[in-house]
Amino acid sequence: MRGRRWRDGHGTLVVRRAEGEGEPELRVPLEFAVSYRARTRGLLGRTSVDGALLLSPAGSVHTFGMRMPIDVAYLDRRCTVLAVTTMVPGRLGLPRLRSRHVLEAAAGAMAGWGVRAGARVEIVPG
Repeated sequence: MRGRRWRDGHGTLVVRRAEGEGEPELRVPLEFAVSYRARTRGLLGRTSVDGALLLSPAGSVHTFGMRMPIDVAYLDRRCTVLAVTTMVPGRLGLPRLRSRHVLEAAAGAMAGWGVRAGARVEIVPG
Protein backbone atom coordinates (compact mmCIF):
# COMPACT_ATOMS: atom_id res chain seq x y z
CA MET A 1 0.00 0.00 0.00
CA ARG A 2 2.57 2.55 -1.08
CA GLY A 3 1.69 6.18 -0.69
CA ARG A 4 -1.33 5.38 1.44
CA ARG A 5 -1.73 6.57 5.01
CA TRP A 6 -3.55 4.37 7.47
CA ARG A 7 -5.42 5.65 10.52
CA ASP A 8 -6.09 4.14 13.92
CA GLY A 9 -9.13 1.90 13.68
CA HIS A 10 -10.14 -1.45 12.26
CA GLY A 11 -9.76 -3.32 9.00
CA THR A 12 -8.85 -6.72 7.61
CA LEU A 13 -5.65 -8.69 7.19
CA VAL A 14 -5.81 -10.81 4.04
CA VAL A 15 -3.51 -13.83 3.94
CA ARG A 16 -3.19 -15.61 0.60
CA ARG A 17 -2.46 -19.27 1.23
CA ALA A 18 -0.48 -21.74 -0.84
CA GLU A 19 -2.30 -24.56 -2.59
CA GLY A 20 -3.20 -27.36 -0.21
CA GLU A 21 -3.38 -25.12 2.89
CA GLY A 22 -7.17 -24.89 2.97
CA GLU A 23 -9.07 -21.88 1.67
CA PRO A 24 -7.00 -19.84 -0.83
CA GLU A 25 -7.63 -16.63 1.11
CA LEU A 26 -8.01 -16.06 4.83
CA ARG A 27 -9.46 -12.83 6.22
CA VAL A 28 -8.52 -11.88 9.78
CA PRO A 29 -9.89 -8.95 11.83
CA LEU A 30 -7.20 -6.26 12.10
CA GLU A 31 -6.75 -3.32 14.44
CA PHE A 32 -4.59 -0.40 13.24
CA ALA A 33 -2.22 1.35 15.67
CA VAL A 34 -0.55 4.07 13.62
CA SER A 35 -0.61 7.12 15.89
CA TYR A 36 2.17 7.47 18.44
CA ARG A 37 -0.29 7.01 21.29
CA ALA A 38 -1.89 3.86 19.81
CA ARG A 39 1.50 2.31 18.97
CA THR A 40 2.78 3.00 22.49
CA ARG A 41 -0.30 1.36 24.04
CA GLY A 42 -0.36 -1.61 21.62
CA LEU A 43 -1.47 -4.78 23.39
CA LEU A 44 -0.35 -3.64 26.86
CA GLY A 45 -2.69 -4.77 29.59
CA ARG A 46 -4.80 -6.97 27.32
CA THR A 47 -5.40 -10.62 28.09
CA SER A 48 -6.37 -11.53 24.53
CA VAL A 49 -6.47 -10.14 21.01
CA ASP A 50 -9.21 -10.67 18.43
CA GLY A 51 -7.32 -11.17 15.18
CA ALA A 52 -4.19 -9.07 14.78
CA LEU A 53 -2.79 -5.63 15.59
CA LEU A 54 -0.78 -3.66 13.01
CA LEU A 55 1.83 -1.22 14.36
CA SER A 56 3.02 1.23 11.71
CA PRO A 57 5.65 2.49 11.38
CA ALA A 58 7.56 0.00 13.50
CA GLY A 59 10.84 -1.86 13.24
CA SER A 60 10.88 -3.58 16.62
CA VAL A 61 8.63 -4.28 19.61
CA HIS A 62 8.83 -5.23 23.26
CA THR A 63 6.59 -7.25 25.53
CA PHE A 64 7.19 -5.42 28.81
CA GLY A 65 3.85 -5.09 30.59
CA MET A 66 2.22 -7.77 28.43
CA ARG A 67 0.07 -10.45 30.00
CA MET A 68 0.37 -13.05 27.25
CA PRO A 69 2.89 -14.41 24.75
CA ILE A 70 2.43 -13.07 21.22
CA ASP A 71 3.41 -13.83 17.65
CA VAL A 72 5.24 -10.96 15.95
CA ALA A 73 5.60 -10.65 12.17
CA TYR A 74 7.91 -8.02 10.72
CA LEU A 75 6.76 -6.63 7.35
CA ASP A 76 8.65 -4.58 4.77
CA ARG A 77 7.11 -1.62 2.94
CA ARG A 78 5.44 -3.97 0.42
CA CYS A 79 3.87 -6.08 3.23
CA THR A 80 6.14 -9.04 2.63
CA VAL A 81 6.84 -10.94 5.84
CA LEU A 82 10.53 -10.66 6.76
CA ALA A 83 10.39 -12.80 9.92
CA VAL A 84 7.94 -14.26 12.43
CA THR A 85 8.77 -14.93 16.05
CA THR A 86 6.94 -15.71 19.28
CA MET A 87 7.74 -13.47 22.23
CA VAL A 88 6.94 -14.10 25.89
CA PRO A 89 6.16 -11.22 28.26
CA GLY A 90 9.09 -9.11 29.48
CA ARG A 91 11.28 -9.28 26.37
CA LEU A 92 12.80 -6.76 23.97
CA GLY A 93 12.69 -7.77 20.30
CA LEU A 94 15.64 -7.17 18.01
CA PRO A 95 15.13 -4.42 15.44
CA ARG A 96 14.70 -5.64 11.85
CA LEU A 97 16.48 -3.36 9.40
CA ARG A 98 13.98 -3.41 6.53
CA SER A 99 10.89 -3.65 8.73
CA ARG A 100 8.32 -0.87 8.28
CA HIS A 101 5.31 -2.51 9.94
CA VAL A 102 4.78 -5.08 12.68
CA LEU A 103 1.83 -7.46 13.10
CA GLU A 104 1.05 -8.82 16.55
CA ALA A 105 -1.33 -11.67 17.36
CA ALA A 106 -1.90 -14.33 20.02
CA ALA A 107 0.93 -16.87 20.20
CA GLY A 108 0.45 -19.62 17.62
CA ALA A 109 -2.08 -17.72 15.52
CA MET A 110 0.24 -16.77 12.66
CA ALA A 111 1.34 -20.34 11.98
CA GLY A 112 -2.33 -21.30 11.72
CA TRP A 113 -2.99 -18.45 9.31
CA GLY A 114 0.00 -19.32 7.09
CA VAL A 115 1.92 -16.13 7.91
CA ARG A 116 5.63 -16.96 7.54
CA ALA A 117 8.81 -15.42 6.15
CA GLY A 118 8.43 -14.69 2.45
CA ALA A 119 4.61 -14.61 2.49
CA ARG A 120 2.85 -11.50 1.30
CA VAL A 121 -0.15 -10.13 3.20
CA GLU A 122 -2.66 -7.47 2.26
CA ILE A 123 -3.79 -4.77 4.67
CA VAL A 124 -7.34 -3.54 4.02
CA PRO A 125 -8.53 -0.48 5.99
CA GLY A 126 -12.02 -0.70 7.50
